[in-house]
Order: sequence, then C-alpha cells, then structure tokens
Amino acid sequence: MNRTDRLYALVEELRAVAPRPRSASWLARRFEVSVRTIERDIAALQGAGVPIWAESGRTGGYVVDRARTLPPVNLTPGEAVAMAVALHRLAGTPFAPAAGAALRKLVAVMPATDAAEAHRLAGRVHLIGDGPATSVPASVADAVTARRVLRLRYADRAGADSMRDVEPLGYLGSPRHWYLVAWCRLRDGLRCFRTDRIVSVHPLAEPVTRELHPGDLDIPHERVRPLSLV
Repeated sequence: MNRTDRLYALVEELRAVAPRPRSASWLARRFEVSVRTIERDIAALQGAGVPIWAESGRTGGYVVDRARTLPPVNLTPGEAVAMAVALHRLAGTPFAPAAGAALRKLVAVMPATDAAEAHRLAGRVHLIGDGPATSVPASVADAVTARRVLRLRYADRAGADSMRDVEPLGYLGSPRHWYLVAWCRLRDGLRCFRTDRIVSVHPLAEPVTRELHPGDLDIPHERVRPLSLV
C-alpha cells in the first residue's frame, strides 16, 4: 500500500472505531509498517487539518472526530478490483446480479483516470474456478499495482530458499492458492510464484515495463477467466 492510500485508510480505520482509540502499535501491525511510520503519518494528517488527537494512558491511542470528517466518496482502483474479486465468488447465487450492478455503479462515478487504472489492474488478475479464499501478504498484494521490480526470497516445495529478482505482471487464483505471475530474471522466463511460499519481499526502484497477455499463461483458455469490472 502506498503512502497516500495508507493515509486515507488510517482515517477510515479511526473513523470506524471512534470514539474508541487505536494505539500506534496496533495501527503499525494493521498496516504492516513501523510505529515510527504511523506516528509520521498521523502527524501529516494532523498538519493537513484532520481532527485527530492522542489519548494517553495504557488504553490510549489516536482518536478522530467523526463529526468533522467525511468518508471517501470514490473507490481507489485497488478497492474496485478487490470488490470485483469478492463478488466473483457470488457467481451462481441469487445476489450475483445485484452485486455486479452495485459495482458497476461505483466504477461509473470514479474519476476517469482511476476507473481506467482499475480496468487495467483487473486485466492483470486471472481466475481458475472461483479462486482461492487464502490471504496474500500486503507487500505482495501491492506488487502488481506498484509496477516495481521485486527481490524475492522464495521457498520451493522442498523448502529450499532462493533469491529472485522478478517483474510482477499479474495474479492467478486457483481453487487453492494465489500466485504472483512474474518474469523471473534468474530463469529468464515467466513463472508463477505461490504467494504463501514467498518468504520476504524487497521492492526495487526499477519500474516494470512488460505486460501480461492471456496467451502467456500455459493454461487452457477455457479454464481461465480474466477478472472484469463490468
């Protein structure tokens, strides 16, 4: 999650529990950053006029004044794609048409640049069946959106680690696992990395310029469905 998205998310997290406080350590665990980063983010929000104050004591923390803040009106591209993945699992239920209509309404009121980015990001997600319900580490979840080369420490099925510099291109969800689809510079080819085997992630400054095309996946076309926002 980039800093701008995290700042919005911090305010919404505090709004959701107000008037109860959230400690810096709790927020640091929630957003997978350091306590010092949370303190800097809170200071930046306070400097921008967001009504956040600190309550002292063992059960203290940061509190936001809900009466003086507004929830966000529009989705971010990542939020739109997250909703599309969740709604994909409603296929075949009585709620699928209504859920799809709700998502289309939300995407329709997004700023044009955000909507275009959401469609681009959705095009990098491919699902087999309903896709898995397993979680993905935040640092990996942001990889395709950030479009930066990653240095991975990856464990194979035998548990042996290797270091890989990879170019994240998309996600593949099978019925059991999420995979990061990336160009592996060690193997000089396209590889699928099971996200629960990624031991550590270090983003590099170099941008990713490759694109993932449906024909690049060595999977029968009829088994894979690209994610759609419409």
